[in-house]
Amino acid sequence: MRALHRGFAAYASVAALLLGTAVAAEVHAAPAPAEEPAAAAPAADGPEDFGASCHTIVEGSRVSAHCRNPYPRTDRIRLHVECDRWWDLDTDSAPVDVAPADHATLTARCWKEVRSAWVTHEPAAAPAPSGRPGT
Repeated sequence: MRALHRGFAAYASVAALLLGTAVAAEVHAAPAPAEEPAAAAPAADGPEDFGASCHTIVEGSRVSAHCRNPYPRTDRIRLHVECDRWWDLDTDSAPVDVAPADHATLTARCWKEVRSAWVTHEPAAAPAPSGRPGT
């Protein structure tokens, strides 16, 4: 009789544990109360989409970055190359402006192996007004 009682207690505790886990999972997975989400207007002073998409290719000691700007703002890009050898000079390209819907290719090289290469982005400065009326 005692063995039957212990076996029943073990089955009962396993069943309670499984039932408790199932109930907890059901409560946790229950959807939040239905509320109408507030319509959020985009912030006028918030950052807009920006930055040319670039694809960097390393072939031996040469690096090329092909960039295309799908956004309405001009992107100023620079290619940075870190060479693997301590005596090989790292390079940073001159800044290049990529206008909207335009593309640019930047190249650089090391004497020997390339350790890493990346492209940095910054917004191009707005052109200064010419001062002439009607232009």
